[in-house]
Amino acid sequence: MNKNNSLVVPNFTAPVSLYGQPEAVEVPSHRLLASHVTRHPSLPITPVQEGLAVNARRYPDKLAIEFYGQAISYNVLQDRVLRLAGYLTESLAVKPGDRVLVDMQNSPSFVVAFYAVLAADAVVVPVNPMNLESELRWLIEDSGAKVVIAAQDIAEAFSALLEQGVFNHLVLACYSDDLPITCKEPIADFLIAPRQEPFSPAVSTLAQACDHPRIRRDALRKGEDLAMLVYTSGTTGHPKGCMLSHRAVNAQLVALEHWNHWSCGAMVLATAPFFHVTGLCGSMLLPLALGASVVILPRWDRSVAMDWIESRGITHWTAIPTMVIDLLGLDGIERRNFSSIQLIGGGGTAMPNAVAKRLQTLTGLCYQEGWGMSEVCGAIHLNPPGAVKPQCLGIAMFDVDTRIIDIDGGAQLYGGEQGEIVTRCPTLFSGYWNNPQATFEALVELDGRLFLRTGDIGSFDCEGYLFMAERLKRMINVSGYKVWPSEVENMLYQHPAIQEACVIAGRATDGRETVKALVVRKSSALEPLDAERLMSWSRQQMAAYKIPRLIEFVDALPKSATGKIQWRELQNLENQQ
Repeated sequence: MNKNNSLVVPNFTAPVSLYGQPEAVEVPSHRLLASHVTRHPSLPITPVQEGLAVNARRYPDKLAIEFYGQAISYNVLQDRVLRLAGYLTESLAVKPGDRVLVDMQNSPSFVVAFYAVLAADAVVVPVNPMNLESELRWLIEDSGAKVVIAAQDIAEAFSALLEQGVFNHLVLACYSDDLPITCKEPIADFLIAPRQEPFSPAVSTLAQACDHPRIRRDALRKGEDLAMLVYTSGTTGHPKGCMLSHRAVNAQLVALEHWNHWSCGAMVLATAPFFHVTGLCGSMLLPLALGASVVILPRWDRSVAMDWIESRGITHWTAIPTMVIDLLGLDGIERRNFSSIQLIGGGGTAMPNAVAKRLQTLTGLCYQEGWGMSEVCGAIHLNPPGAVKPQCLGIAMFDVDTRIIDIDGGAQLYGGEQGEIVTRCPTLFSGYWNNPQATFEALVELDGRLFLRTGDIGSFDCEGYLFMAERLKRMINVSGYKVWPSEVENMLYQHPAIQEACVIAGRATDGRETVKALVVRKSSALEPLDAERLMSWSRQQMAAYKIPRLIEFVDALPKSATGKIQWRELQNLENQQ
């Protein structure tokens, strides 16, 4: 143990895998963490992609995915998957355990690529299509991917890397290949662009690859073998690759299925990005494992989303709070039809209570908040159906053991005390790829078991519901008082003239830390809002030390590809002033 009560194991010798590949991190981390993962006899050890294969036999002609009116059945989808898998293994020499990077927006091409990589016995590396060349270089070099499957509209970001030999082959997907001949909805230019011809012998198209004969062998990797490598942004340094095994992904799908009583009759609206575990598991892998149907929206568009909720009879929608806030700002939203919706939920940021109440008024549904992270393959705490608490992360899901420890000393806390959230669960990752030091520093031992240190601050109430205070590094210190930005943001959202708000740390004239609010005003507000009016209103809503002393009105707040408000970007800009 070190002074932070974290395990550190230096000079860890790397064994060689079953396939002759050096695995400096995967095998040791599996051996260490697998013994500390909560087990349940009903969790499958089969490959993640087997669910799709089974449903292609069960429901061959049923709608699997829809893309702007273009229907793709389970049988057609599985055929494309097996053909691409054959191309990867036979034409591109992808071997078991190899990493293949997948970089594109939500689309049929993403679905095909993801399942094909698994069917080829390889490891999927899903990445954000907003990444630029320098970021992609790190992801490719760190993961060791030699094959990239990407959308043709971002091909330029890969061309120099390909020429420099950073990776070996680029497969380009064309979104318009999956569009219907005619479409009623407005479509962005990047979606309707015609297929481009390969610009190098080291480049091929996804259409060409899907003409290849089907793969001629069954996948063997399963259980503790890696299924995907998901990169998560840290507060410092390069992103770290979270190793998620077939066991971890299957455990997540089983938990989600039983928690909310999913069935093959679900009609899912996929707006959360597939490159993130929330959208990947909740809006793609789970419905396709159950034989349900997925309606795919590549980029968030509130008008299209609302139209599809009505016309497609959407039953399930995983949506982060910023999407819900934007949807509720749609003109005439009170007259729209939400009658088919059975479940709306998500996480990532806190759902403002005022927004949740308005959503419930319109839909009759309570927004189901949850909590998780890439290291645990998504949500491991959710509000139970019918017993939702507002501004709450819910209770521990099946076989999840979450505790609160003292931020400084690491001792376990009880009785509603606030501290760092630590957890162990069936979906626990297998460590950080190629970074054993970060893996061991992320763990803490309690009662002889290893728990993941999340960096989140929270507490339990008397009924076992988990409440988040804040990320440990986001706290604002106002004259010795702790201010959690999310708490202030939640109160600001109650103002009738505020559309969005982000709270960061600012500097008062005397140089001391104070609260700053960046605010987007509603265009439909009945009364004008200025800093003086907002500060006066705030005095009636919150303690004096929480009141934003600095207020800046902006046209929009920067958001990530997953729709989260980029508070770090705003904080960095503020720090530079």
